[in-house]
Amino acid sequence: MTVRDGRDDLGTTVTSFMSVSLDPPTVVASVATSSYLTEVLNRQSRWAATVLSSGQRALAGRFAAEGRPSARILLAGEPHHRGDHSDALIPETGQSAMECETRRTVEAGDHTLFIAEVLSADYITRDQEPLIRVNRRYLT
Repeated sequence: MTVRDGRDDLGTTVTSFMSVSLDPPTVVASVATSSYLTEVLNRQSRWAATVLSSGQRALAGRFAAEGRPSARILLAGEPHHRGDHSDALIPETGQSAMECETRRTVEAGDHTLFIAEVLSADYITRDQEPLIRVNRRYLT
């Protein structure tokens, strides 16, 4: 998940992301309420989410690391572009990429749920398995 906050590009690996509705296309992303990303997402309604493929564990790990640098630096060696709707950085590889606009937020325990309409989908690839993490481990 990436967002442009005006000063820099922020990103994180979100372990809870799912579809909510097909009409209109709606997703939900769960982000720790105490994180700086939540603060930014409360100010910036548009962001991007990329569903990574099973071969992209290293990229997911870079975005999950504590004290990680800017998303711009994390994607420096990866093909990427800026989204037309969100201005967020979007990797050009993976399962799919979506630009989203938050429609509602819900506090749930120590996380905030960002319920968002999908404004565009950049690509959808079916020739690779998605990267899935369950119980702190990636499925193989």
